[in-house]
Amino acid sequence: MDTARAMIRIFKHYIPHAVILLGLFDLALLLLAGEFAWQLRAAQLVMDPGHVGDRLQPLFAFASIVLLAMIAVGVYGAEALRSMRYATARLLVAVSLGIIALSFADFIIPGMAFWRSTLAYAMALSILMLVTNRLFVGMFLGTSAFRRRVLVLGAGPRAQRLRKLGERPECGFAIVSYIGMNESQPVVEEAIARSAIHDLSRFVENLGVSEVVLALEERRNALPLKDLLRIKTAGVHVNDFSSFLERETGRVDLDTLNPSWLIFSDGFSSGRMMSSAAKRVFDIVVSGAVLALTFPLILLFALLVKLDSRGPAFFRQTRVGLYGQDFDLIKLRSMRSDAEKPGEAQWAQTNDPRVTRIGRFIRKARIDELPQLWSVLKGQMSFVGPRPERPQFVADLEEQLPYYAERHMVKPGITGWAQINYPYGASTEDSRHKLEYDLYYAKNYTPFLDLLILLQTLRVVLWNEGAR
Repeated sequence: MDTARAMIRIFKHYIPHAVILLGLFDLALLLLAGEFAWQLRAAQLVMDPGHVGDRLQPLFAFASIVLLAMIAVGVYGAEALRSMRYATARLLVAVSLGIIALSFADFIIPGMAFWRSTLAYAMALSILMLVTNRLFVGMFLGTSAFRRRVLVLGAGPRAQRLRKLGERPECGFAIVSYIGMNESQPVVEEAIARSAIHDLSRFVENLGVSEVVLALEERRNALPLKDLLRIKTAGVHVNDFSSFLERETGRVDLDTLNPSWLIFSDGFSSGRMMSSAAKRVFDIVVSGAVLALTFPLILLFALLVKLDSRGPAFFRQTRVGLYGQDFDLIKLRSMRSDAEKPGEAQWAQTNDPRVTRIGRFIRKARIDELPQLWSVLKGQMSFVGPRPERPQFVADLEEQLPYYAERHMVKPGITGWAQINYPYGASTEDSRHKLEYDLYYAKNYTPFLDLLILLQTLRVVLWNEGAR
């Protein structure tokens, strides 16, 4: 790992140091809250609390489950890191969900001792400690100590895009200077002309730069190779524009993407055969279990759909899957049966008038998605992957959007990186933005990224983010 990046790369996915640090503090505080709760309850019962080593398993189980709930509801997202009110609201939900999960585990797992009275104390202490942690630690996360010092080579539109990105409150870097590399009129007015700097590597050193980003509009015969070599050998990280944007935004930027970058950049690794096998085993086991558990719920809402409007309870539609192969997707019907004319595909709309009364509810609660588990069980879909689109839309989008076909190099999913990062939309422009996230997923897929997506899908469901 390059420490200059101020990010930790875990299985191809970058996580800011500030988030890792905050998470470690939270884990330690959750362990303390669990231990204090136990001590308090033991004192009330006038009993010997015993040695802390004897209860490490339940303490770590408590801390881990609550921490996973915090990740799932977005406690470490950009909004929570810059808004105390937002963070506190999400913390309350996360700790409550964690306590409910632990109470359920105490009921069904023999020998797992999570006393409900102790959990109540742990819940109150956890919320108090975690909110206090954000008041004292969170205020330092946005300071320069946690931001990489970046120098931008370029003063044109690309440099201006980096400037706007760096102005976001959640941004993890600070641009300390822009260097104009040619004689053309700079878009970034404060850029320093390269001719005004005698020794670029010394200039970088004097500014304490940790990363240099190439934001040149035209790289042909414009790369200062000798300068870049000296900067690189001095221990400063040198990054190209597309890779920098991918790392900072979690998406592949279509505006600057070229085939050579896709070919030579890290990603699309052939070493994911084991990961794919593990993913398939997970899909089979979990989809089978969830289908068995939710079968009565599916039947109930199938009956309600039939009673609410004319037409079949289930909706079957052709979608494009892995390697561009068509398959039939099954969902609970949420629209009128005459919502579309035969052969005419239409984008969904905000507050779509074609949606039925029951359909509006099952869409918000995502109940209409449950029959798709059958497609997961059959291997046509996965839990995580790009959303499968209709053949008519795919044909149009492949003509309008570059690299759209590459999203079909991974199996489509019920949830995905685009779904948790981009609000629901139904247009060519929305498809373009979602494609950038889908390409990031296809390029950087690992089971770790799948786990993050599955956890954060809970946030999307709870707060109807992306509901359509």
